[in-house]
Amino acid sequence: MKAGIHPEYREVLFHDVSNDFKFITRSTINTREKIEFEGTEYPLVKIEVSSESHPFYTGKHKIVDTAGRVDKFRKKFGTVGSKTQMAE
Repeated sequence: MKAGIHPEYREVLFHDVSNDFKFITRSTINTREKIEFEGTEYPLVKIEVSSESHPFYTGKHKIVDTAGRVDKFRKKFGTVGSKTQMAE
């Protein structure tokens, strides 16, 4: 391989902020933050959804709304087409 053209492939700590789950994997992602985990310093990447919080893997329905999009939608459209309204 040519020297100097490939990104650095290193261990990175990913932190799922929705449930405080952390895992280490190898990645080339660039990050400015670092964190000490189990006595070693790793680059830190914060994520909102991982296998520990995604409904497909957990079997639980959870709305992830960081920007108020769901509330904005409900204000605009109300409960049109919701399951409770359709059942009536």
